Amino acid sequence: MTHEQQGQDQGRGPGRRALIGAAAAFGAGASVLGAAGSAAANGRESSHGSSRGSSHGPVRALPVPTVVGHRGASGYRPEHTLGSYQLALDLGADVIEQDLVPTKDGHLVCRHEPEIGGTTDVAKHPEFASRRTTKTIDGVATTGWFTEDFTLAELKTLRAVERLPAQRQHNTLYDGHWEIPTFEEVLRWADEQGRKRDKAVWLHVETKHPTYFRGIGLGLEERVAGLLRRYDRDGRNSPLFLQSFEPTSLQRLGALGLRNPKVFLLDAATTRPYDLVVAGDPRTVADLVTPAGLKWIAGFAQGIGPTVNLIIPRDAAGNLGTPTTLVRDAHKAGLILHPFTMRNENAFLPADFRVGTDPNAYGDAFGAFQVYFEQGIDGIFSDNCDTALLARAAFVNKA
Repeated sequence: MTHEQQGQDQGRGPGRRALIGAAAAFGAGASVLGAAGSAAANGRESSHGSSRGSSHGPVRALPVPTVVGHRGASGYRPEHTLGSYQLALDLGADVIEQDLVPTKDGHLVCRHEPEIGGTTDVAKHPEFASRRTTKTIDGVATTGWFTEDFTLAELKTLRAVERLPAQRQHNTLYDGHWEIPTFEEVLRWADEQGRKRDKAVWLHVETKHPTYFRGIGLGLEERVAGLLRRYDRDGRNSPLFLQSFEPTSLQRLGALGLRNPKVFLLDAATTRPYDLVVAGDPRTVADLVTPAGLKWIAGFAQGIGPTVNLIIPRDAAGNLGTPTTLVRDAHKAGLILHPFTMRNENAFLPADFRVGTDPNAYGDAFGAFQVYFEQGIDGIFSDNCDTALLARAAFVNKA
């Protein structure tokens, strides 16, 4: 990918000590940042906090860098299932991610996309064959089966399957073992696990395609707000992040009174958030990661979730290049960074961290983690949270 905001640093990063002065940069000043980094380096829980944006000022007791189980432990189990979430928690993930889409009758369920042909066994259900269709979502035509065309009861007759069976054949062993979970079921599960462990279970919750769903009468934000209030997870000290690729979704969640920390997700530099496209706003992600753009983001969010390529671009051969100034600029704006996504397989790693020629084999994920951690990021989404946790331990012990 091409990124316009090329960095000014020489080499790959400022070194491990960058974390100790910047990793928890929620805008609370150098003394707080140093305390947060020192706590992480000593293996203790450290505080994330912010004094910027939407009058938030939460203090978050999470290790730095925070490990977010991407769709659960999706490197080992079919994604967005209770099995995947449970394994991520058992492996030690600090936070577990959910993506939310609606059903025809207005329930929120956990799927990465509304199209479920690749993540469920719906194609094997002849009773639903006629529901296969083509839709345009965020300007992209997609063919398959969509959650908004099914009632919750109908979705519950389906079973989850591995999304990447060619790359993660071992995960297909678990095909058919779990249903599609509702967000309410996940909230109950998190509360139950929290009581068992005597420690809150943190969630990282994304509204998927909010402009599209609002346009068909299935607005996500009001449904999210209702459930978070019901389960007492709507406060500034609640163990839950809210995230979206659309800024207006985060703004709407704030206007609904949700005080949770909010994270604005950022894709490739040349892309545009779809709500900005609809509004005729010409800004691209490259515009939003400038100091002016980050200052604007800090008005409604406490963090950003950029693709890792916005932090260290890759060259034409897929090797890591010169880091951008995004981490430094975001911290200066009082924003944390939870970039996405680290996976262990060669196919997903930078070329300079691949091992051998098999794209499905594991590469030098530990080496790649170290380089990203050296940039001073505050957290990372990973399909393999156990690898991420070991990499973090190695990093903070050397800091």
